[in-house]
Amino acid sequence: MSTASHQSDSHYIHGTSPEEQARLSLLNDLLNKACLKEMQLEKEQRILDIGSGLGQFTRLMAKTNSQRPFVLGIERDPQQLRQAIDFAHASNEQELVVFRQGDATQLPLQNEEWDSFDLVHARFVLEHVREPSQVVQQMAAACKPGGRLVLADDDHDIFRLYPECPGFNELWQAYIRSYDRLGNDPYVGRRLVQLLHESGMHKIRNTFIFFGDCAGNATFEAFADNIIGVVYGAKSVIIEHQLLSASFFDQGIAAMHQWKKRKDAALWYAMHWAEAYKPIK
Repeated sequence: MSTASHQSDSHYIHGTSPEEQARLSLLNDLLNKACLKEMQLEKEQRILDIGSGLGQFTRLMAKTNSQRPFVLGIERDPQQLRQAIDFAHASNEQELVVFRQGDATQLPLQNEEWDSFDLVHARFVLEHVREPSQVVQQMAAACKPGGRLVLADDDHDIFRLYPECPGFNELWQAYIRSYDRLGNDPYVGRRLVQLLHESGMHKIRNTFIFFGDCAGNATFEAFADNIIGVVYGAKSVIIEHQLLSASFFDQGIAAMHQWKKRKDAALWYAMHWAEAYKPIK
C-alpha cells in the first residue's frame, strides 16, 4: 500500500470497486508523508514493496531515495495492478518502479532475487491473509543479510471517535467481526513484533503512525470519509453473515455522515509499525 489487495488464501474485505480505488488513493495521500518520514530511506539500492496496490507509495519510495534504487512492487489483484501502471504513466514515472503480479504468500521472485533486497515493506497486507507468518517468512527470505523488513498494519480495536455517534459502536464491532468470518485477523497490528521475531529478525523497533484528526482541519473530512468507506466496503460481508441488519447498517452509515459535520468531532486511529533487520551470518 501499498494498500493491499487480497491474497489467495484469504479475502480482501473491501473489494475493488471504483469507490474503493478512490478511497485507497486518498488514503495514500493522507498517510504516505508520515510513513516515508518514519522509514528514513537513505542508501537502499533494492526495495521490494509487497501488496503495492495503486503504487503511489511504491513510486514515492523510489523518488525519495537518493540512490534511485531498483524498486519492485508486487500486487496480486490485476485491476489494481493495471491502475498502478496507469498512474505511473500518467505521472511520467513509469521508469521508477517495476510492477509484477503475484501473491504475498508465494512471492514471484527469480532465483537471483531472493536474499537480495535492502528493504522489504508491506503495508495493510497482513490483516487480509490467514497466515501472516507465511508472508513475513517470504519477506525475510527476499531480504538480504543486513537488510531491513518494515511491517505496517492495523489493530482495529484502537479506533476511537468523539462525541459518540449513534450506532457506530455496533457498526464498528460488526466490521471487526467480519474479518473473523473471512479468516482474517483484525488485530494483527499487535502481532508485528512477534512476527518479526519468529522470522529470525533482530534489532526490532516498534511504533505508531497516527492518522486521526478533528473538525476544523483541512484533512478531517477525508479521514472521516476513509473510516466510512472502510466500513461501507464490508457491507456485503456484514449482511451476509447476519452481523447487522441492512437497515441498521444503513442508519449507522447515515449517522456517520451527519457526525462528520459536527464542529467538535474528533477521531483517533493509528497504524502499527514495526521494523527489524536480517542478521548477517
